[in-house]
Amino acid sequence: MLKPTPLPDATAFVPASVVLQRLHDEAPPNHFTLGWLMGSLRMRSFGIIMLLLGVVAVTPGVSIVAGLLLVIPAVQMIEGHAAPVFPRRIAALSLPTRHLAALVQRAVPVLRYLETMIHPRWPTPVGATKRLVGIVVVILSVAVLTSPPLGAIVPALVIVLISLAYLEEDGLLLMVALMIAMIVMTVEMVAVWQIARGAEWLSHVL
Repeated sequence: MLKPTPLPDATAFVPASVVLQRLHDEAPPNHFTLGWLMGSLRMRSFGIIMLLLGVVAVTPGVSIVAGLLLVIPAVQMIEGHAAPVFPRRIAALSLPTRHLAALVQRAVPVLRYLETMIHPRWPTPVGATKRLVGIVVVILSVAVLTSPPLGAIVPALVIVLISLAYLEEDGLLLMVALMIAMIVMTVEMVAVWQIARGAEWLSHVL
């Protein structure tokens, strides 16, 4: 008598590279919307969206747009939403699929390599972790928005690292990424304070 084939575990962990590859394979042929993207990603949407926007924010010239969009899912993580919800006009905006495909095609091989070292470990509380990641990403997004084009690269890369750790459920990497974020935020605050002091000194001199 043949044994029935066991059904796949719906709660089983799926690597980010697999999620992105499925997204690439199922994408509409010409155009897609953020609404479609959210529906396709479901529970992984926060991590994937932050990862993709973080990668985009590294590129000078579009970092401001990516930084603004990053604030939306990050705030919703703090509020405890199950998935990101963009304003209707933004969610319905039609975007060329070729841009998404090109981004995913570059990201998937890198992710597959990184996943040989990054994997689920050191589990953390889901709700608290989501809120903490949201708070840190909001602050780093502000740094992306207020920094000169080349200066935005560092906080954007930290957002990518945090998103990757969050996606892959790697508590060890997430702890390291949050520590790096603290260092970056401290440096940014010191730089702002020094600029403010310099401006005050100049106002007295002039």
